[in-house]
Amino acid sequence: MIQREASKAVMRLAKQFPVIGITGPRQSGKTVLVKNLFPNKPYVTFDDARIRAIAKANPYDFLLAYPDGAVIDEAQKIPELFDAIKYSVDNRHMKEGSFILTGLSQFRLKDSIKESLAGRIGNIELLPFTINELKSNNCLKENAYQQAIQGFYPPLYDEHKHYLSDDWFENYIETYLERDISEEINHTNLHTFKKFIQICALFSGQMVNMESISRMIGISATTVKAWLSLLEASYIIHLLQPDTFNIGKSLVKTPKLYFLDVGLLCYLLRLNEQADLILSEKKGAVIETMAVGELIKNRTNQGRRSNLTYYRDVNGFEIDTIADWKKTFAIEVKSDSDSEKKLSKNIRKYIENRGNNTHGAVFYLGDLNVTINNIDYIGWKNWSDFAKVE
Repeated sequence: MIQREASKAVMRLAKQFPVIGITGPRQSGKTVLVKNLFPNKPYVTFDDARIRAIAKANPYDFLLAYPDGAVIDEAQKIPELFDAIKYSVDNRHMKEGSFILTGLSQFRLKDSIKESLAGRIGNIELLPFTINELKSNNCLKENAYQQAIQGFYPPLYDEHKHYLSDDWFENYIETYLERDISEEINHTNLHTFKKFIQICALFSGQMVNMESISRMIGISATTVKAWLSLLEASYIIHLLQPDTFNIGKSLVKTPKLYFLDVGLLCYLLRLNEQADLILSEKKGAVIETMAVGELIKNRTNQGRRSNLTYYRDVNGFEIDTIADWKKTFAIEVKSDSDSEKKLSKNIRKYIENRGNNTHGAVFYLGDLNVTINNIDYIGWKNWSDFAKVE
């Protein structure tokens, strides 16, 4: 079993808060993680309709069956439970790490948390595997192109399964539509929503153009905005907001869209083989998507906000990603295998304008980490390590 880097953050939070909330996309490994970290806690899943009915009918009595807490999977399916957990925590003086709640969707679980468990819960997001997690278990592909096509979802690396990535992603999308999104939009719109996901794949690594998406699908810009929120809330995409640091020119205000798993992106773009990706006009966007996803995953694994933005002014000058951590990093992503000074041209210009307190890094597809004129060139197998830099 591949050990999850998020384990340390989960246990850190479990020493501070009586309730731990773990959210993330379908099939990201939430259940496996909590069963491994809390093997002695009772396990309850609300995927079981019988258990769901009992908990919904009388949530306060339901919790009496678990005086020392429990792992509760798919907790968002019973919103009534959250007030009961609050009551138990406050009146039974339950110790830290008593209840471990997992859930698929941010929108439901987080709404319930805000209403009932604020100040009593430590939250963490579990996304698919990182490069480091795969590398430490000898599961990393030979090159970045193969890795991008495979993606990072845990079931694709289960030694007891033999999934073909195309078949797995097809089933993943159908299950996502039928079990998750069908609860959020009108059932008659599911076919259109599937097309919407496919169209969004064309925009990964780009600024969101809601009007273009609206015209391509035949839905209103308002619906596009609402559906983007659903995709982000269910961890299919991430909207990277523009940087607010003005270095002399007006900034764009439109977010950039990224798929959180590059394998799913490649499936939607019909890039099934290494040669397809290498020859595709989307190669740069795919590699950038993988790099940004790696930064996000490694930050959430530490229980931290990603604190990532991007910089673009009205004249088109752009930096792919700005990481505002303890130090500020300007990061460019290049689908090149050789480290060359010209790859950092934009970074140097940005640092010159913003000041020397900003550090520069180029994520590229080579194997070596090198420093050229104070700019770090990070080979793709080491992107995970860079995301841990503070």
